[in-house]
Amino acid sequence: MLANGFDSILSLVTFLVFTGFAVAAFAFAATAREDAYRAADKQTKKFWLILLGINLLLNLLLPMLFLQIAGLIAAIVFMVDVRPALRQISGGRRGGSSSDGPYGPYNGGR
Repeated sequence: MLANGFDSILSLVTFLVFTGFAVAAFAFAATAREDAYRAADKQTKKFWLILLGINLLLNLLLPMLFLQIAGLIAAIVFMVDVRPALRQISGGRRGGSSSDGPYGPYNGGR
């Protein structure tokens, strides 16, 4: 009985993590500009939206571990390879202070 409860909790956690990651990847893909995909020399926005959308639907409608892992791999590829390239093209910043302008920190006109 304890093993049964553990399996159901593990299945729930796996479902929530995989689905949450799929939602995040889909949201990032949807909010990026179309031209940034071309400028970063990645697949098109439409391609990633279809791939990540299918992943999300399969996670919600057909939660089979094999399909979830395949979708997780697609989402990881997007988040690790495509998203950083899109952020770099789109001018997304990581860190930095509020006095930083688009060309670096403001140095008082020197």
